[in-house]
Amino acid sequence: RLLQKRLKGVVDFPVQGTYDPFLVGLYFTRVKLGNPAKEFYVQIDTGSDVLWISCDPCAGCPKSSGLEIQLEFFDPSRSSTSSHVSCSDPRCDLGTLASDSACSDQKQCVYTFLYGDGSGTSGFYVYDTIHLDTIVGRSMASNSSASIVFGCSSSQTGDLTKTDRATDGIFGFGQQGMSVISQLSSQGITPAAFSHCLKGDGGGGGILVLGEIMEPDIVYTPLVTSQPHYNVNLQNISVNGLVLNIDSSVFATTEHTGTIIDSGTTLAYLAEAAYEPFLAAVTEAASKSVRPLLKRRECYLATSSIAESFPNVSLNFDGGASLKLTPRDYLLQENSVGAAVIWCVGIQKTQGGQGISILGDLILKDKIVVYDLANQKIGWKNYDCSSSVNVSASVNNTGGSSEYF
Repeated sequence: RLLQKRLKGVVDFPVQGTYDPFLVGLYFTRVKLGNPAKEFYVQIDTGSDVLWISCDPCAGCPKSSGLEIQLEFFDPSRSSTSSHVSCSDPRCDLGTLASDSACSDQKQCVYTFLYGDGSGTSGFYVYDTIHLDTIVGRSMASNSSASIVFGCSSSQTGDLTKTDRATDGIFGFGQQGMSVISQLSSQGITPAAFSHCLKGDGGGGGILVLGEIMEPDIVYTPLVTSQPHYNVNLQNISVNGLVLNIDSSVFATTEHTGTIIDSGTTLAYLAEAAYEPFLAAVTEAASKSVRPLLKRRECYLATSSIAESFPNVSLNFDGGASLKLTPRDYLLQENSVGAAVIWCVGIQKTQGGQGISILGDLILKDKIVVYDLANQKIGWKNYDCSSSVNVSASVNNTGGSSEYF
């Protein structure tokens, strides 16, 4: 399904899961670690940096999963190539700037992460082998590998302890030094770019590659520099072509405001000052046959197709890039009442009065999304994620032939 340029390989990861919170509410992939290689299921998360796996022993780690996957635990003592990372190891320094690593009393390189949903994990770092499915030309070379630092979690709290959506860990795709994409690109193994195409309908799934998906009409917006996340400059929102009256300062990037692209978030969130006019505009533009629910103003009773009943929305970014949303891109079907269906706006208000807006899987699905870290930009286009794609292993797009994957 992939097309690759140059000999530096494109790394392909399988994708499972779906954005739908009533089904799964996350996308996950598989990674092979250690020697002998052992396979683990990990959530795809562009909102954090580190790859970590539940280790043995682990306090609070679930032992079964509602995702119908077999959970495993990584045991460094059972891998012939595994070693602990000490505080004096330069590799521990990769995470200090982003607070991804710290030093324990035992002089071991450790971490503690708290996620936006209140869950958390802590553990220590190990250095071991990751086995990669690398496409070079038209052949699949599954025996390539690299040595990386990743987290070995010894405790989990909050939602991470629940079994309904449990995975073996989280695969952080951030761009700080401790992330796998940063480690592999700095070793010259992969380009400083990755791409995904998360399938929204049917059984979900999709495409995840370390490389740049090359398709016509991908629009790009620059990343905001010196930010811990993938921050982009959202300039305004339009509903049916009409720009909403929202002060531009609402979208400015500061410590407590800004817009983040995050595949580890199921839905999407707007800062309160943007959410209220957005919801009002959707309600106003909806057809007269649509009835808002009295006690849940973000939900509507609709008797005809949502494509005809609800407006199109456009999120407009720096550089002239627009992310165009049809009603199916921002509405969730809850249930039906006779011939009518209840649809709710899946873009929600950021809780706690925070000014952060987060574009999660609800928005990212059914689109190619390219994270070009070498050139510090993010691009996207609407796409059928069950189709094949062209991928380049060179982010400067010079030379090289094109082969199909």
